[in-house]
Amino acid sequence: MSALPIVGQTDSRTVGLHGAGLSDRPTVRPSVGVVVRGAVLADVPALESLMAPYVATGDLLPRSNYDLCRHIKEYLVAEARDGDLVGCGSLKIYSRDLAEVAGLAVRRDQQGAGVGRALMDALVAEARASGIAEVLALTRKPAFFLKLGFQASEKEHFPLKVWADCARCPRQNCCDEIAVVLRL
Repeated sequence: MSALPIVGQTDSRTVGLHGAGLSDRPTVRPSVGVVVRGAVLADVPALESLMAPYVATGDLLPRSNYDLCRHIKEYLVAEARDGDLVGCGSLKIYSRDLAEVAGLAVRRDQQGAGVGRALMDALVAEARASGIAEVLALTRKPAFFLKLGFQASEKEHFPLKVWADCARCPRQNCCDEIAVVLRL
């Protein structure tokens, strides 16, 4: 079982976000408590709704219902106290050395409240627990990742990613995403 941060709660299966040691930087506690947990198939419709505005703007690539179901174990979700999903993200593992953060989305009314940070802390903790050497993200919003310690990089430094995904991407010839990497 992975250590998933849960704001304001700790037990043998979870780690409190504040002071969890998941990052050397201080963590911003979300103003509204959220639980970061592994996604389940019942979350797929909510994931689709959560990602839809970002797919519409081109900030996220579309993911079919089939792909979300098939890869559900890669996703974490941030669940508000009322049970609504307010954020999500996935960790795609390519090798022992490389994983990618993908599908990171936070509901607009929750942005700036620490939900994205909580998801990233949990995804990076998953990568560390798996012994991954580097975590990659391709993004149109690099400032968020740079604040978390990622560094700008070149997509060409990640041939496994390019071979696995970029070659089939509908935007491969007009990609405007920036590669960022966190060395663990």
